[in-house]
Formats: sequence, C-alpha cells, structure tokens
Amino acid sequence: MKKWYGGALVSSLFMLLLLRYGFMKNPVEESYLMNPFSSNGTNPLEWVRFTAPPALQNPGNASQVISIDAIAFNLFAQRNLSKGEQQSLLTWNLLKNLINHSHALPNGVEAIKEAGSAWNSLMDSIEEEKLGYVNDNSSRKAKEKQCPHFLNKMNATEPESHYKLRVPCGLTQGSSITIIGIPNGLLGDFRIDLTGEALPGEPDPPIILHYNVRLHGDKITEDPVIVQNTWTIAHDWGEEVRCPPPTPEENEKVDELEQCNKLVGKDDNRTIRVHSHGLRLPLLGLQGVKPRRYFPFKQGSLFVATLRVGPERVQMTVDGKHVTSFAYRETLEPWLVSEVRISGDVKLISVLASGLPTSEDSDHTVDIEALKSVPLSLQRPVDLFIGVFSTANNFKRRMAVRRTWMQYPEVRSGTVVVRFFVGLSLSLLQTEVVSAKFVMKTDDDAFVRLDEVMASLSRINVTHGLLYGLINSDSQPHRSTDSKWFISPEEWSEEKYPPWAHGPGYVVSHDIAKAVYKRFNEVRLKMFKLEDVAMGIWIADMQKDGLEIHYEKEERIFNEGCKDGYVIAHYQGPREMMCLWQKLQETKRARCCGDP
Repeated sequence: MKKWYGGALVSSLFMLLLLRYGFMKNPVEESYLMNPFSSNGTNPLEWVRFTAPPALQNPGNASQVISIDAIAFNLFAQRNLSKGEQQSLLTWNLLKNLINHSHALPNGVEAIKEAGSAWNSLMDSIEEEKLGYVNDNSSRKAKEKQCPHFLNKMNATEPESHYKLRVPCGLTQGSSITIIGIPNGLLGDFRIDLTGEALPGEPDPPIILHYNVRLHGDKITEDPVIVQNTWTIAHDWGEEVRCPPPTPEENEKVDELEQCNKLVGKDDNRTIRVHSHGLRLPLLGLQGVKPRRYFPFKQGSLFVATLRVGPERVQMTVDGKHVTSFAYRETLEPWLVSEVRISGDVKLISVLASGLPTSEDSDHTVDIEALKSVPLSLQRPVDLFIGVFSTANNFKRRMAVRRTWMQYPEVRSGTVVVRFFVGLSLSLLQTEVVSAKFVMKTDDDAFVRLDEVMASLSRINVTHGLLYGLINSDSQPHRSTDSKWFISPEEWSEEKYPPWAHGPGYVVSHDIAKAVYKRFNEVRLKMFKLEDVAMGIWIADMQKDGLEIHYEKEERIFNEGCKDGYVIAHYQGPREMMCLWQKLQETKRARCCGDP
C-alpha cells in the first residue's frame, strides 16, 4: 500500500501544480470550486457526469471534439477500490475544473490525458501487486497443504492387510509416527516400512527403515524378536539389527538410549493384582504360573508405538517405554522418507504423523532436492572430486555439509563432485568411478571455502604431481605410547616423515590419485594408520620413482579450529558450519563465528 499512496501523492501534487498555474492565468469562480464531491465506490465517474458539459473542443485542433466522459474514463477506469484508496482520489476532484475550463491551459486536455495514462499505469501495477500477493498467499497455502505439519489419513482403498500413509515432504529431527493397533491373525507378525521414492527404472523404492515384529520368532530364534534393517535395489538387504540382540556385547548405546532395551526378552518381574481386595503378587511368585518374558507386542493386545526421529537414530517407544534405536545409514536418511507402509497380521486403529517439516521450515532451509548430490555424468567433465570422511552416526554433520558448502555453484553444476565415505561395509561393489583433474580429501567437521580452493588451483596452474594443502615438511613420529598419534619404530623406523598435508583438507592431482590406486591393486602400497601422513609417504615413494612433485603450502588451512580469512576451518560442529555459511552469504568475507 505504500507504493499505491506514494504514487497517488506524486500524481496529485503534479496536478495541483498544473491547477495553480491555470488559476493564476484565469481564475475560476469560487462557487464552482465549492461544488460538492459525491464519492461512489463502484463508479468514480459519477462526480464528472453530474456537472460536466457534454463535450469540449481541443483548442489545438478545432475539428477534434473530445467527450468529457472519454477523458474522465481514461482518468478513472472503473475499479474495485477500498475506502482507504477512495480517500486518495479526493484530490482528483479538482481535475474537473481543467476539463470544463480548458481555455485556461491550451494544452490542458493533452496534459490530462497523459496524467490519466500515468494514473491507469499506476493502478494497473497496484492491481498486479495485489494479485501477486493473493497468488503468493495461495501458493503458500498450497505449499502448506503439500507439506502439512500433521497427518492421520490412511489410504482406505488398500486391502486391510496393507496400509499406506503418504509423507510428502519427508521427516526431520523431532518428527514422529504413532501407530495404534492390535496384532491379530494366525501369527500376529507385522512390519512397518519407511520407504523413499523409487528411482526411474526401479520397480521398488528403497526401504529407509524396515521394522519387522515377529511374535513367534524366525529362523534364528523361537522367541519373539524385532528385526530392523534397510534395503535398496543396489545393495539388497543390509546388516540386521535384532532386539533382543544375539549377544549383550552387540547392544550399543547411542543418544543415551540402548539399541535394544535390556528388558526385552528377559523374565517379566512385574506384579499382578489378585482378587478383589487388591492383593499384589509378583508373577514369578505364583505357583504354577510359567515365567513370562517381556516383549512390547502381544497377540490380541492393544499397543501404542511411536517411531521418533532423533539426531542420529530412529527411536521406537511402545506404550511409553523405549524399546529400540536404529542408526541412520548413508544415503538412507529420514528426510528421504516419502511413505509409511504397514502390513501383516495387525488390526490397525490409527496412524498419526506429527512434527513434519512444513513450508515455514523450508523457508529457512535448503530445498530437499538441493540437498541431494548431483548425479554423475560421463558427458560432463569433473574438475575436482571431494571425498568427505564420515561415520554412520554423524548424520547431523553430513546434513550441515549438505546445507552449507555443498551449495556452492560448482557443486550444484556438477563441475565439483562431493561424496561421503562412511565405513559401513568392506564391500566396494557397485561403486561409481569418476575421472577428475584433482582429488580432495576432507572431513565432515571441516568447512571448505570451495571458491577459494578452486581459485588457488587455478592460480597455481599445476596439473601433475601436485600436493596442495597445509604442508608439514619437518615432523617426527610420536614415540610416546600416551600419544594419540603414537607410532612404533616397527611402523616407521626413520626419524622424520616426508612432507605431508594435514588431514582437514588436501588436494592431489589426477596422476597421483591414479598411481595410489594402481599401487593398491598391485599390493605395493604401504599401509599406515595416519591417513594424511600415509599420503605423504606414498607421494615420496613416487618421487623416488621419478615423478616430479610440486608441494604447494596453503597457510589459510587451519588444522585446529577457525581463523578469519580461512580456506578450510577444522573442528566445526553443525551449528558452526551453518553460522560460517551465513556469514559468507551476508558479508562475502571469511569471518569465524563468535566474531562481531
């Protein structure tokens, strides 16, 4: 509305200036100026038609007769105006004097026509702005409808043994899915699957979480068991996580919760009420009562189960008690969930999904599609391939990398490829191979200014035998057994290491990467537990074999934190990563978080 009133004010002041000039040359009768103005919200032409003569001649062209209605219509095309907007039109009442006394200004008619054109252009822009606001509201509401915060509707067209609940915008930390039902049928076995979207050409979608409840056991045990897993068409089923686990040692503890509640599968020591006088006795204390083992699901009994998305795992509670936790697996993370599927011997009463990401969340985050790695293309050359070392539990760190420096245009265009390396399996089958001019290694807690890395590689202009990073040319092995980096004389006998680059981030040229790969396949690569030093050792061996090496030291790589002007800042948590990215976007300067 500021734009509307501002435009009306400018136009009105301009017309008052014209009026003042005309009245000074030929004053009009005061009584005529005092004629009442009748405001009509539906037809603003009424005040013109009430007093105006039928027509007037343009003094510049005696043969041209212009209708007063035509001029007025140009000024006030009929529009739907609010009361506030009508107040802004009061100044235009003075224009009728110019129309009726055109002899005061020889070019008055033309001036009025031009003013009318300007007025209509202004009104058109205001209406477009209003329309845009309406459309924006509509699109926002549509987006909210597409990404609801709460869902409880099931697909009733499916058979009773198979239910589906569509989750259009994935799950985020804090999202939960609550299922109320009763195991029934012959066995009472049922499964809950959180599935993603099937890729083109794939018959089945990936299963991000497979939660299989078996009340009568399976091939491994006759006791009740919960089996959790993942599935993709490329890698088939992953490694099962069972509750209760086969051995107590397999029951890890993450997020302060056990992978499987230690009570599951153990004797149930709870008490029961006996007789009407309220006497309570332990189950194991009743003669002839067979000890019963605790299991959260029971055939014919109502359960309330909630899957909750945590920082690093999906947690399941049943009837208010924690039962299981399942760690996210690489490329199978909760924001990819698109559907909840429930099947088997279960009478489903209700399914409720809450805490879902909405349009308000997406206003402050990157679009889900933008978080996905750009697919590799054989037709598109790759300048730099970046491998980010991570672990299965570091989901939040990987998401922070995706939301920050993986949003550089070079990554989104595919000229720079970023992939996470997570130690989940010894198998490297189905691995994609890409050829790049340079290969970089970094960690999931390192913030990389990719634009500066690319600019440095361009400035250096070396494409063979290059090691770029924070080079250490004078370091010795740590011989103290108390050191985190202890190296025994058997592991490295020499007094010094050859030049090497610190681990938060270093780049090697294509020929060095290819030589490492070749020597590994030929079993000629010396294995060394310090990965960054190992690369230095391998490169030194290549130098002995005749390869010319260029060591390029980058002082702006900070190995132990962040300093202003950084190219790489190490030991940055997810919040620090987001903060660094925001500062880069706002100030275009590499400023550390905590600085003013």
